[in-house]
Amino acid sequence: MNAISFPPPNHEKDLIAGLAKGLSLIEAFDDEHARLTSSEAARRVGISPAAARRCLLTLCQGGYARTDGKRFWLDHGVLRLAYAYSTSTRLPRLLQPTLDALSERTRESASVVVLQGMEAMVAARSTARKSLTVGLGVGSRLPLHCSATGRVLLSSKSGADFESLFNAMPLCRLTPHTLTDPVRLRKLLVSCADNGYALSNEEIEVGVRSIAVPLYSFGGSVVGALSLSSRADRMTASEMIEQLLPAMLRSQNWVRSRLS
Repeated sequence: MNAISFPPPNHEKDLIAGLAKGLSLIEAFDDEHARLTSSEAARRVGISPAAARRCLLTLCQGGYARTDGKRFWLDHGVLRLAYAYSTSTRLPRLLQPTLDALSERTRESASVVVLQGMEAMVAARSTARKSLTVGLGVGSRLPLHCSATGRVLLSSKSGADFESLFNAMPLCRLTPHTLTDPVRLRKLLVSCADNGYALSNEEIEVGVRSIAVPLYSFGGSVVGALSLSSRADRMTASEMIEQLLPAMLRSQNWVRSRLS
């Protein structure tokens, strides 16, 4: 049976505000904000402390969070959300074996990344045993302007869609190597589209290089990006293109033949 697709709601009465607040509160926690009071959480998502406390207590009741009476933190129940995504969404299910094989063959860390709003988000990941240890996992967010995957996803857009993303995204400088000049970035994105791949040369983290290619459906739409990341002392950018890109393009073709 085909899934029923509903149009987006047109009125606020179609939305459940409490659900939206609860999901926002889950996203408020990260490595720098692992434990939050209800007031701190409220400030991070822009709601009242009273509403934040009710939502957080509800999350505790469902096993998604825990509290000591003052501070709150996420609990293992949140993993059910990640599991639901990884097992029900076709792209990560299809790509995980390919990622594992690609990572094992190249000895580098492989990721599948998708576009979500103004960010690139890791949908699947495989890390080689002897490769770099980077704090990325499923759900990690990457900036569009300086990540290899973000550049691939951004350069796949055209016309008004491209301009909307390009003009709205923040051009944050994460390392001394991060490209933030909009004129140069536009030219680079044109090159990415022409070449069929993108590079990030120590622009997100000093000592880490990445290369990415777009992932296409059979119909030719870009559905995500495939990347390999390596320590800078292991491989130059030119070596990544020469040694890693051919295997990535083979994986790209395999995905395209199987995604309708």
